[in-house]
Amino acid sequence: MSRSLSEYNNELKLKGFNVFQIEKDGNATKAYSRKDFYKICLTTGKSRIHYADRSFEAEGTILFFGNPNIPYSWETLSTKYVGYTILFSEDFLTAVKRSESLQKSPLFKVGGTPILEIKEDQRLFLNSIFQRMIAEQQSHYEYKDDLIRNYIDLILHESLKLKPSDNYNQDKNGAQRLTNVFLELLERQFPIESPDRPLQLRTAKDYASNLSVHVNYLNRTVKEVTSKTTSTHISERIINEAKAILKHTDWNISEIAFALGFEYPTYFNNFFKKHTGQSPSSVRMEKV
Repeated sequence: MSRSLSEYNNELKLKGFNVFQIEKDGNATKAYSRKDFYKICLTTGKSRIHYADRSFEAEGTILFFGNPNIPYSWETLSTKYVGYTILFSEDFLTAVKRSESLQKSPLFKVGGTPILEIKEDQRLFLNSIFQRMIAEQQSHYEYKDDLIRNYIDLILHESLKLKPSDNYNQDKNGAQRLTNVFLELLERQFPIESPDRPLQLRTAKDYASNLSVHVNYLNRTVKEVTSKTTSTHISERIINEAKAILKHTDWNISEIAFALGFEYPTYFNNFFKKHTGQSPSSVRMEKV
């Protein structure tokens, strides 16, 4: 009996990683909670990958790096499609000290190199690493998590030595695509599940930095496509989230303010009242 998606995601969140072989039927896009997990995929076949405002045509063996905060889609174009995938959270990888966030890596950031073309000798070497990870995943070795981290690091270091793919083109409607990426990235910041995990991207500048574009370019593009500013979209989504938290949790106002990225509760109160005409406490009273 196959497991449900929720069971799969719960197991993945508990372990912090999952590595598996891609089925030959072309199922290269196994479902998972992309908000939490990075992806490294070694595949052989023909496909088209849309990543941020670029599209990549891939034929042969490639190594793909997926950032959970950046929307992408994958079209499998060939009937025979094989390879390996590992999903892992940044928390899993940073259980041991790292020098920088994965989102700053040239392999994972939007303006970086998410696709690498792989030669046959490189494919055989990378295959062996994935096979070892699968074997360790199924073992009872006490320190297998550390070993998996080392294997991931080895893939990352080997990948940084390789030449990125030049086989891509800018999307014909770059403005629409960048706007879609921004809106999906915005939506992926929610819901806020705990006051201990506050909102990370709070301003237009935060989003522009994450998307590796200048904030003025992002603002101009989003306004052109949606007739709303970047800051308006962000404020509206924060207000919607604030209302949901006020109505469906018992978090106090200070916790809500911190969770939504406000340094002080008074800043949150003023922001909320400016956009709704009500105080946060009055909205909370409505649920009683």
